[in-house]
Amino acid sequence: MGKKDKKSKTAEQKARVAAKQEKKATQKERKIKSKGGVDSDADDVDLEAVRQEYETRQAQFLKVTESTCEPPSARASATLLGSPSNGKELLLFGGEYFNGALATFYNDLYIYLIDKDEWRLVTSPNSPLPRSGHAWTRSIAGDIYLFGGEFSSPKQGTFYHYNDFWKLDPFSREWMRIETKKGPPARSGHRMTYFKRYIVLFGGFQDTSQQTKYLQDLWLYDTQNFTWCNPVLPPATQKPEPRSSFSLHPHEAGAVLYGGYSRVKAVTHAGKQTKGGGQATRSVLKPMVHQDTWFLRISPPALDLPVTTAPAIRWERRKKPVNSPNPSRAGAGQAYHKGRGIAFGGVHDVEASEEGMESEFFDTLFAWNIERNRCFQLTLRRPRAAAKRQADERVARRGRGKLDEEELLRNLAALETNGSLDTADTVMADEGSEPDVIPMKPAKSRIFTMPHPRFNASLAVQDDVLYIFGGTYEHGDREYTFDEMWAVDLGKLDGVQEIYKRELENWQGSEDESSASGSDDDGFSEDEDMDEETSGGVSLHTAPVTDQPEHKDIPMSDAPDAVDMENAEITVADTRPHPRPFESLRDFFSRTSTMWQDIIIDETRQGDPSHGQSVKELRKFAFDRAETMWWDCREEITALEDEQEEAGIGEVVSLADRSHDGAGAGRRR
Repeated sequence: MGKKDKKSKTAEQKARVAAKQEKKATQKERKIKSKGGVDSDADDVDLEAVRQEYETRQAQFLKVTESTCEPPSARASATLLGSPSNGKELLLFGGEYFNGALATFYNDLYIYLIDKDEWRLVTSPNSPLPRSGHAWTRSIAGDIYLFGGEFSSPKQGTFYHYNDFWKLDPFSREWMRIETKKGPPARSGHRMTYFKRYIVLFGGFQDTSQQTKYLQDLWLYDTQNFTWCNPVLPPATQKPEPRSSFSLHPHEAGAVLYGGYSRVKAVTHAGKQTKGGGQATRSVLKPMVHQDTWFLRISPPALDLPVTTAPAIRWERRKKPVNSPNPSRAGAGQAYHKGRGIAFGGVHDVEASEEGMESEFFDTLFAWNIERNRCFQLTLRRPRAAAKRQADERVARRGRGKLDEEELLRNLAALETNGSLDTADTVMADEGSEPDVIPMKPAKSRIFTMPHPRFNASLAVQDDVLYIFGGTYEHGDREYTFDEMWAVDLGKLDGVQEIYKRELENWQGSEDESSASGSDDDGFSEDEDMDEETSGGVSLHTAPVTDQPEHKDIPMSDAPDAVDMENAEITVADTRPHPRPFESLRDFFSRTSTMWQDIIIDETRQGDPSHGQSVKELRKFAFDRAETMWWDCREEITALEDEQEEAGIGEVVSLADRSHDGAGAGRRR
């Protein structure tokens, strides 16, 4: 009897468990049907079904619409670009957000109106699916081209890489998918730039469940013939190693590449001895931060060749940039600005022990002068006291002038009503109506330290202003995505302007992760205010400038990878006009316009037909030359200004330039 009772109880228990599981499955199925989608939280989620669901939602939009909205939500690995059609707009697309439990991907297209400080959300029936790690670039004609990217299940169990190619009209906000017979394979982490009529694409990686494959293939898209070409180089030809997350900037003769990240195979000792007494080894993948520089020379086909002829290309290895960031770092945000590559942030990983890897994050801002192959660290500068006093005096003068104007209007109104000047205030009060009250937006804060250290931030330059959007910071096992955007004037470097900033959301990771990092992570405790720094933790507020390693210029004789002496001789023998300390671009051009025009006229006489002969064209070419020189010398001039300010010199003025105002001691008196 005992055995029978035991068997019956076991059967009843199994039946109850089966009924409970069936009930849960039914509830889950109802929940999924109520949402009208697939079970995106399942480990074995069908990515094709998820993508189909997004396509169905996208088809519900009937036309391109643009509406005012709040700033974008927190995200990383998005793309930010200054609009080619409007110098007062920024475009933001895609990105991903990971809260510790689930990953969310976006395909939103946001427009930031700089003058109005306003965000717009664009919806379209035909737009790329949600993704991150994609790349886009403008073309010489003003369109925007996007390729690739990645998408994953919410729990990041499976990945999908895109190989679709899109064109965006920045004026109409309309997307168009470009279908080609042959094109680059799927990837993410690649980079794109433009050269004449071509779109240049290089590198990236493909992530499968078994391995991550880094790529080194080069693709050119002809925007006039609508075809891709994959130039094949001879086997002995040098070319960059496979990599992702590098810098790829345009150049007048092609493109330039710097840095990047990959994982390379390495052999390590396993700690065991073989039967023959030798040391056992094993193959592992180690992270590698590339610091090499390459120049891609592109030679378009001759005019008498068929239009389908591919251009000739050649990779040329350059020396390591002088004064490059130290230590080396990966994941730095990149943007191009007037012959310079602008980089912010990054992370440097150090294999500390078997427990894991220690990471150091950076908040430094660098400018890489492409022609001179030299890096400069950009530091913020507080407004000069003399300039502030002059501004205050101008405001005071304007205030006095406004008061005098109001008094004059009151007197005129009193005389027109046959009254006396004593009744002017009463007349104006009777005639005047209640003025319209225009709501003023709260003033944006300005700080004089760079934003919190991070990596994978999105950068863009528009009208000489650098914009920094989002980014990621890791602390312990937690990953924080910043929900903010900042602006830095690259000409003045007078602080960092806040565009918007929201508090970070709580981490939704497992309890094991929280407890593992909670012992030494008091600053990130969810129960404490993240705005305050605690003695044992770290605050994600904008931190004061930390002691970073000094980046001093290495003398040419001491630097193993310094620039060639030929370049140094050219710099010494340069007789072109150079800007002076505290001289704005407008003042520099006003002072040197005639000299630049003489240089262009001399070049034209020597047989260079590239410049026009009209006065308007001549002045335009002169301004282009002056602007290039002003930005090319910006870092050295800034250093001179800092030295002179420390010595008490506020501004250097040449009396010869002001001879028309009178010169000598009499003028100074």
